[in-house]
Amino acid sequence: MALSPKVNNVDRALIQAPVEDMSFEEEDLQAQQDAFFDGEVEIVEDEDGGIEITTGIDEDVFGAEPENFYDNLAENLKDSSLTEVASYITSSVEEDKNSRSDWEDTYVKGLDLLGMRYEPRTEPFEGATGVIHPLLNEAITQFQASAYKEMLPSGGPVRANIIGKPTPEIEQQAQRVQEYMNYQIMYEMQEYEPEFDQMLYYLGLAGSAFKKVYRDEILGRPVSKFVPAEEVVVPYIATDLQSAERITHVIKISQNELKKLQLSGFYMDMEGENNASSSTDEVQTAYDDIEGISPTYNDEQFTLYECHCFLDIEEYSDKDESGEETGLKLPYIVTVCKDTGDVLSIRRNYLQEDANKDKIQHFVQYKFTPGLGFYGFGLIHLLGNLSRTATANLRQLIDAGTLANMPAGFKARGLRIADEQNPLSPGEFRDVDVPGGDLKASLMPLPYKEPSATLFQLMGFVVDAAQRFIGTTDMGVGNGGNQEMPVGTTIALLERVVVLFLRYINGYMRH
Repeated sequence: MALSPKVNNVDRALIQAPVEDMSFEEEDLQAQQDAFFDGEVEIVEDEDGGIEITTGIDEDVFGAEPENFYDNLAENLKDSSLTEVASYITSSVEEDKNSRSDWEDTYVKGLDLLGMRYEPRTEPFEGATGVIHPLLNEAITQFQASAYKEMLPSGGPVRANIIGKPTPEIEQQAQRVQEYMNYQIMYEMQEYEPEFDQMLYYLGLAGSAFKKVYRDEILGRPVSKFVPAEEVVVPYIATDLQSAERITHVIKISQNELKKLQLSGFYMDMEGENNASSSTDEVQTAYDDIEGISPTYNDEQFTLYECHCFLDIEEYSDKDESGEETGLKLPYIVTVCKDTGDVLSIRRNYLQEDANKDKIQHFVQYKFTPGLGFYGFGLIHLLGNLSRTATANLRQLIDAGTLANMPAGFKARGLRIADEQNPLSPGEFRDVDVPGGDLKASLMPLPYKEPSATLFQLMGFVVDAAQRFIGTTDMGVGNGGNQEMPVGTTIALLERVVVLFLRYINGYMRH
């Protein structure tokens, strides 16, 4: 007689030991057995009269194809596979970050040249000026204003270009596409304009900035988010986004926001120990110093590594037409929590119908000027030395004026001045006891000079050199210019100002 194919009321007394007087190791073993046999028990009688009993976790769940091709595959992976993936992502990202440590150091030092924070100084004397020449900040804001007007005109940033022979139908279609995309970018995507404006400032400052373009399932629309260069990490050998083996977006997220994503099913729950803290990196610390803010003890954030990479996952390995594994690494988007070491999600990053399984590019890189590697050169790199020179000259001129206006010197030891600790007020005469009757002979001021005209000319030369480099030299079109200059000539001169700024980034707008 054949037994029922599924029996859930098996007498567990056959495998369950008594719980009285059990040691800690025995209790732990018993707990593992209970968890194992809490699953479904299947009993099948074979042709020879034997009985096959299957218990515990169903192994078929590992590597099972999810309902949606782009669902979270981490839910169907073994713990060993998840541990291997988490270890690879964490170690690789840390190596990538270490390889660009000099770039971060240069960028952080360059932030001091913006002149947004006064530096109190005690050298060469107490009260020496700590002013910073605004040359760098002026160049960045001028680039930002010029580029914003050029790249976000009143009619919208999208222009439809017909490739091939145009027809009335195609032209009407192109017009509809252009109008809809401009409406979507300027009105539906509320974050686009303010974040694009912010991106232009960072672009001129750091030389590289990124936009992350994806569809937000919660908002139900495309999203174009600005990502600063310090939050995008690539390997040392990467030359561009398309050929990069890994692209990691370092995400700072609050515990509540992370919980929302976990409850919605976008991320898995975490099992590791919570090590989230309010610690910040070197770049963020520099930003906080400029803004005059600091994190508090309750500003805890999780750091997530969202890595766009290539992996060969055992449960979802690539196979050829005959079903044999090819060993090819496929593109995935893997999110790992740095603070706990847990894998939150693993999603395919290629189209289901794509036979070549090429990765989907979610990032767009903007460069101020192409550099010698992956990151572009910004005004911090191009004008850093000139800005430091102008700052040094300006400080020397101000300090020289300070010393000349408030002279100091030597006085004879026997000279007594009433209330000598307080400076003289205008129109005040103070009593002085002069030994020998000659006041001039008892006082000798130090030979301070007025601010040097040569030093002032040198500072002007440095500023002019920087303005010529960035194309913002006064061309006689503002105050004091030729009021009778023809309109066409004036427009041509103004357009020259933004030629260098827009030379490279216009190409990226086509994305």
